[in-house]
Order: sequence, then C-alpha cells, then structure tokens
Amino acid sequence: MVYEERSYRRLFAQEDLVHFQVAYKETDLDIGIPKARFKPELVRRAEKIIRYYRRELEAYISRDLDFARTLAPHDVKPEAPPIAREMAAAARLAGVGPMAAVAGAMAQYVAFALAGPEEEIIVENGGDIYLNSSRSRLIGIFAGASPFSHRLALRIEPRLCPLGICTSSGTVGPSLSFGRADAAVILATSATLADAVATAAGNAVQDPLDVEKAARLAAEIPGVLGAVIIAGDKLAAWGRVNMVRSENPL
Repeated sequence: MVYEERSYRRLFAQEDLVHFQVAYKETDLDIGIPKARFKPELVRRAEKIIRYYRRELEAYISRDLDFARTLAPHDVKPEAPPIAREMAAAARLAGVGPMAAVAGAMAQYVAFALAGPEEEIIVENGGDIYLNSSRSRLIGIFAGASPFSHRLALRIEPRLCPLGICTSSGTVGPSLSFGRADAAVILATSATLADAVATAAGNAVQDPLDVEKAARLAAEIPGVLGAVIIAGDKLAAWGRVNMVRSENPL
C-alpha cells in the first residue's frame, strides 16, 4: 500500500517527536517517537509489527467469519488471539460489532510492541489515537463541515495517560457509521475501547439535537473518561475533557 498523506495529521504533529508513517493494507499509521529514542530501524520494525497483527487477525477471521461481519457483540472462539479478544470485549461494552474497535486496537498494539506500556509514544490510525505522554499535548478535532472543525483541540495532561482518543464520523471518511455525527470523540483507558465507544456514540446521532444523548451513552460505559460529540453547530461534552481553541487551525 502506498502511503497517502492525510492533511488532518498536521493537527496533532508534535514538535518534540519524530513522526513517521507506515501503511499496510487498510492500516495507515502515523507514529510519533521522542527524538532521543528515534532510530531509522524503528520504521521497518513498525512495518513488521503491523503485518504480524494484521495476519493474526486475518487468520482468526478465516475461522470465525462472523467476527468480521456482525454489527453486534460477538463471543470469540477459545483460540482467538489477544487482540481479537480485546476487540470483542470492548465492542460488548459499547454494544457494537468487534470490527468497530479494529483501528484503535491496531494503534494500541503497535504502540505497546514498539515502546511498551511505559515509554512515550503517539500512534494514530485513521483518526484513532493511542497516546502515552509525559507532557501536555494538544490533539486537534476534525469535524468535517461543522463550524467547530479545526477550531477546537483537546488538551491532554500526562495524568490521563496512557489513553485512547478515537473519533467516529457519519459525514467524514470511509468507516461504517449509522449516525450523522460530524465527530464523536471518545477518551478512554484504552484505544480499543475508545474506538468501539466512538462508533456507538456516533451511531446515536441522527439529528444535531442528539449530541447530548450520545454523550450520555458514552458516559455510562466503564473505562470511558470523556466525550465530545459534534453535529453541525451543536456540541456536547462530558467527563475529563479540556477543550481549548486550536492553536494550529488548517
């Protein structure tokens, strides 16, 4: 797969990190590593890690086709690999199918394999982010044609890390959504859970007035730390969310 630049990535590029991109099939990652720890061989290592987890998931799906097809919670088989088990568990909490968590899960598993659970790293996969940081970070919010798009950012403090920051949209991007949210942004204790809940919250928005309902839905799920739901000119926020005006609008 040839890497195609995603302009929104400028919203979270961090000056103290070295960012590089790695893509394989549908997985398209932007990875940020502290400059002192970056080595060119990390790029090839990241490629190998992505291929490993992709192949592990694909091999499992070949024996459990419903895992990839269902839009509802799904019980995995005893031989399911850890990444599939975690996706299914997160999806059950959110009330969606396991594949709703795949982008967040890939970001998190690649981050753990590259840096472990303690080291600083940011991995973004199609707008779904795993972040572990020792300093405050600004993560921009892209919400399509909404007037809030590129105008707001989330300030993430180190005490919240590690965490997942994932976004679902019914108006932007190729991901499946049954809602009309311009952005359903979820902060959670894992990127896998954040991805699944973002899908569920996004599905709940059929009208801009549904943003509060979607935020309440996210608030009821264990492990969710915060939510920002945007549809048109309506916005609802809940939890440990610190929104600021974006310092780097596109």
